[in-house]
Amino acid sequence: MSRPVKRPRVTLADVAASAGVSLTTASYVLNDRAREMRISDDAEQRVRDAVTRLSYRPNRNARSLRTSRTATLGVISDHVASGSYSSLMLSGAAAAARARHHLVVIGETEGDRQLERDLVEELIDRQVDGFLYATRTLLEVDVPDALRTLPVVLLNCVDRERRLPSVVPDEVGAGRLAASTLVTAGRADALFVVGEDATPGALADGLRRQGMAQVLGQAGVEVAGTLRCRWDVREAFATVKGSLAAGTRPTSFVCLNDRVAMGTYQAVQEAGLWIPADVSIVSFDGSELAGWLQPRVSSIALPFNDMGARAVDILLDPDRVPDVVHVPMPMLDGESVAGSHARRSRHLSTS
Repeated sequence: MSRPVKRPRVTLADVAASAGVSLTTASYVLNDRAREMRISDDAEQRVRDAVTRLSYRPNRNARSLRTSRTATLGVISDHVASGSYSSLMLSGAAAAARARHHLVVIGETEGDRQLERDLVEELIDRQVDGFLYATRTLLEVDVPDALRTLPVVLLNCVDRERRLPSVVPDEVGAGRLAASTLVTAGRADALFVVGEDATPGALADGLRRQGMAQVLGQAGVEVAGTLRCRWDVREAFATVKGSLAAGTRPTSFVCLNDRVAMGTYQAVQEAGLWIPADVSIVSFDGSELAGWLQPRVSSIALPFNDMGARAVDILLDPDRVPDVVHVPMPMLDGESVAGSHARRSRHLSTS
């Protein structure tokens, strides 16, 4: 059996020759300095076409020796990579890194602090250009000491001392959005929150309630009560079912995630109530589960993809400042909040 012929590596000189430019010009284009060095648009495009045509790949080892940079970013996360939904943060970060000619190397700690320290040291030895420190749940964290003197951006978490740049979802704004949606629909007079975030250091629950309180206070109402349960389908079902059986008559529920919403739906429908005509529901997450619920639940989405991309942009921006960036959480419109159409549908179905 003949061995495959090893193709010679395409060099930057090959790209320059194919594009009809000097080696220096090709280098400036590939290092994103075309504007700075006043290289014409035509020459820049010829270089980029040659890169595609020749399938040119930069020699990262040579580049790191010249620049003391490796064009790689290290990600330290607890359980983000293993989460089917939270992993969108890593997808967003990786895409943004590629757009800026960087690669992402991920280290998953599974909450083990010793493993975390080992992974940080390993990535430092690999000379990554910077770090993202990410958590699956929005948390207040103690960042490893080794990262405090290096370029680092926190993703979905905040430094306990608030001295490091962070990218987090705008949970207060999301709480305001949930409450205003129900106030506008006239369904906030008997509003119950379902769920309780018992994770130590978790922030989402409190921040969402803070935003809700701002809007409800302006409307002259307040949360009627909290049905406390883990953010889980079965517990939410049992908790809401028990509350309804005890005589609670809500006009609306705010469910702290889509799994809680699913359990709440089951309990409400088992009690013979209609969504949204009898009870309106707003949820959080914007996960695929929201689309499976019937009627589709109005869910406020966690912008995980955008958060990952924003964190990379901040990390690679030499003018970044240590601050907390709040990424807006949009409402994915559903059919679980009563409006004039919902009330007409309910009326027609019982006539």
